[in-house]
Amino acid sequence: MQYSEGRIGRVFALRLEHTEPMPETLETFAAEKGVYSGLVIMVGGVDKGSRLVVGPEDGEALPAVPMVATLAGAHELAGVGTLFPAEPETPGEPGKPVLHMHAACGREDSTITGCIREGISTWQILEVILIEITGLDAARVSDPITGFELLQCQTAGGA
Repeated sequence: MQYSEGRIGRVFALRLEHTEPMPETLETFAAEKGVYSGLVIMVGGVDKGSRLVVGPEDGEALPAVPMVATLAGAHELAGVGTLFPAEPETPGEPGKPVLHMHAACGREDSTITGCIREGISTWQILEVILIEITGLDAARVSDPITGFELLQCQTAGGA
């Protein structure tokens, strides 16, 4: 296990409007506000054509090959995720904030759950709460074995 200890910083409430994309909108907002680590909660509507990663094709194969589902019609959505910086391109500088969020999207009596990294589009409104976490020594680092951007934390505590 790895961990890093931090503190709660600022809290932002965002309202995304019809057709605004995620995760791009939040990642851009976070970078503009200087938020690199945080907890993200989202609720609202997601439009047809939105794409979710719904699992690996083969749970034993590495690197993982994602399965992607495209939503047909508008869906209700509830999601939770984390925001951490990508491994910095320049040593000593923060990397771009990257969202990792899983969401459940429902329509009528069916639900599809997955990671939003392939891109979703707002249907009318998405409400997002971003809780900044400061003082963490953590970043997303590319892992060639899994093909994922894995969270790497300082193991001796922190901040």
